[in-house]
Amino acid sequence: QVRLVETGGGVVQAGGSLRLSCAISGPIFRPQAWGWYRQVPGKQRDLVASMNTGGSIKYADSVKGRFAMSRDVAQNTLDLQMNNLKPEDTAVYYCAAAVGGWGLRVASYDYWGQGTQVTVSS
Repeated sequence: QVRLVETGGGVVQAGGSLRLSCAISGPIFRPQAWGWYRQVPGKQRDLVASMNTGGSIKYADSVKGRFAMSRDVAQNTLDLQMNNLKPEDTAVYYCAAAVGGWGLRVASYDYWGQGTQVTVSS
């Protein structure tokens, strides 16, 4: 069974940084895309960043220049470096993997982690 586990969430002051990691394990599968999403209670799950197999990355406008997504092929992990955090970045962050192709919609992703809470205090 494919499993994605996020770590690295926590509480940070505005202007601070956090680094999220996502460990992917389980039977061999060939994702076509990986993504980071976030969700605030009562709202939809929104794209933060998405990467395809060619290394192209799409960022949400709200995080451009502050967040950086990367992938470690050898370790089979995804990372999200978050700098200059703002209170509006507070959310549960999820990593995801898609096998059907590169898409930005939540429905494009087949496997999800359980989420990690990020809280940014003002």
